[in-house]
Amino acid sequence: MAIADEVQRFSRPVLRWARHQEREYTNGEPRPLAGDLGAMGVYLGLVSAAGAAVRASGRELPERIPAADAFLLTVATFRLARRIAKDPVTAPIRAPFTTFQGPSGHAEIAEEVREHGGVKHAVGELLTCPFCLAQWVGTGFVLGYVAAPKATRLAALTMTMVAGSDVLQFVYDAIQTGLVPPPKMDEVGEA
Repeated sequence: MAIADEVQRFSRPVLRWARHQEREYTNGEPRPLAGDLGAMGVYLGLVSAAGAAVRASGRELPERIPAADAFLLTVATFRLARRIAKDPVTAPIRAPFTTFQGPSGHAEIAEEVREHGGVKHAVGELLTCPFCLAQWVGTGFVLGYVAAPKATRLAALTMTMVAGSDVLQFVYDAIQTGLVPPPKMDEVGEA
């Protein structure tokens, strides 16, 4: 029991300090600071475990990543993070943490975090924020690139192709709706 008593004696002032910091920071608003701290802990734990696995495997880290691969991974990170955060087809992943609000742009939906405060709030914010998810997705792509570069390039190529297709869909829609006039035949050349 002596160890448990010492832990409690030490943890009480730390918990009091943390609660005070939370009250001061949140200004009465329900913010998921503990949940966010937990998410950071999970991220750090996963990255540490993956780093240890890479090290144990004997794989060498690349000296540098070629610009073409960096570009491929960057576009893929953008597309996959946005797909997870905003796509209707990935709504079942977000549903336990969010509430549907309506359409939001082309082929995207808007959702609101369901619970305010706590872990579910933190997870809901993470899953609805493509900027937040990009950190997790990008880390996954980099770790994949180190562990299995060919497979990771293929996965990244798929998401990059989807991103390119999205751009073409927007251009096509803009031409169809008259927002962008189609090119004149004499500008393009005769067939």
